Amino acid sequence: MIKVGIVGGTGYTGVELLRLLAAHPQVSLQVITSRADAGTPVSQMFPSLRGYVDLPFTHPDQAHLEKCDLVFFATPNGIAMQQARALLDAGVRVIDLAADFRIKDIAVWEKWYGMTHACPDLVAEAVYGLPEVNRAQIKSARLVANPGCYPTAVQLGFIPLLEAGAIASDSLIADAKSGVSGAGRKAEIAYLFSEAADNFKAYGVGGHRHLPEIRQGLARVLGNPVGLTFVPHLTPMIRGIHATLYGRLTREVDLQALFEQRYASEPFVDVMPSGSLPETHSVRGANHCRIAVHRPQGGDTVVVLSVIDNLVKGAAGQAVQNMNIMFGLPEATALNNVPLLP
Repeated sequence: MIKVGIVGGTGYTGVELLRLLAAHPQVSLQVITSRADAGTPVSQMFPSLRGYVDLPFTHPDQAHLEKCDLVFFATPNGIAMQQARALLDAGVRVIDLAADFRIKDIAVWEKWYGMTHACPDLVAEAVYGLPEVNRAQIKSARLVANPGCYPTAVQLGFIPLLEAGAIASDSLIADAKSGVSGAGRKAEIAYLFSEAADNFKAYGVGGHRHLPEIRQGLARVLGNPVGLTFVPHLTPMIRGIHATLYGRLTREVDLQALFEQRYASEPFVDVMPSGSLPETHSVRGANHCRIAVHRPQGGDTVVVLSVIDNLVKGAAGQAVQNMNIMFGLPEATALNNVPLLP
C-alpha cells in the first residue's frame, strides 16, 4: 500500500483528491492537514465522504508527513516550495497541485506569482506532470508539478498540431471558459451565486498566470517559442473547462487522423468523431479530456474543441494519474469512473 498524506484537504481540489483516493485499492490515507480545522473529522466537513474517510484533519505541526511514501500539496501557491525539500530529503515523493514548480524560468515565475521562490534548484528537478508528454520522466520523478487546469485543456488541444508542424506557431489563440470551482473554495463577491449565476465574463485579458505555463509547455513540444493569445472566461457552472483553440494551417493534413493517431494509446484523451461538439458535462467527475477538431468552411483555420473537468483531469485526477505512474500501477487505477449526467 502507498502511504499518502495530503497537505491542504479543505479546498475543492483537496476534497476531490480525497474522493478519488478513498476508492484507490493501493492507497492508505495517513494524514490530511489543516491549520484552521485540526481535530475536525473530514466527514463532518464533507458528508459525501462519510464511510469512506474516517480521519480527522491534523495540524501540520503534528502531521509527521515524513512517514508517508507520497505527499500531495493541494494548497495555495507558495506553500509546497517551503516544505518540499525536507520531504524529499526524507525519501518522500511529492506531487504539487499548485504552481510552485511548474515554470522553469524562476524570474518569470516570480513575476507572475509575486513572491521570491524558496527553492529554485528543485524547480530544475521537478517533472511537469502532463502524462501525455512526460510519462517516462514522471515514472522516475521524486517531485512532480501537476499542471494547471487551463494549461491541461489547451496543451492537449494544440500538441498534435505543433508536433506535426501543421500550424503557424506565432499566432495561436486559446479562448477558454471555466466553471466557478476553478477559483477555489473561498468567499469572494465575484463568485457569489447572485454575481456568477446568469452571467458570463472574461478576466485576465491583459495576462493570466497560466499563460507562461501554457507557452512553456507548447514551446517544449515545438522546440521554439510560440506566440499565444490566451483569454479565460468565467461561466455560471460549477465544474468544467471548455477551450476553443485556433491555429492557421501551414500545410495540408488529415486533421482527424492526426489527432486519432497521436492519442490512440492515451487512456484519458478521447478524440471524438469528425463533426463532434464536446460538452463539459460529458466529462463531469471524470479524468477525461474530450477533443474534437474542425476546419470551418475548409479554410486555413483549424478549430480544436477541448473539454475537461477542471477538478479532475485539470487537478486531482491528473495528480492521481501521476501517482499511479510514479508507483508503477496501472495508470487508470481509481480513475475509471463514468462521468456524471446530468
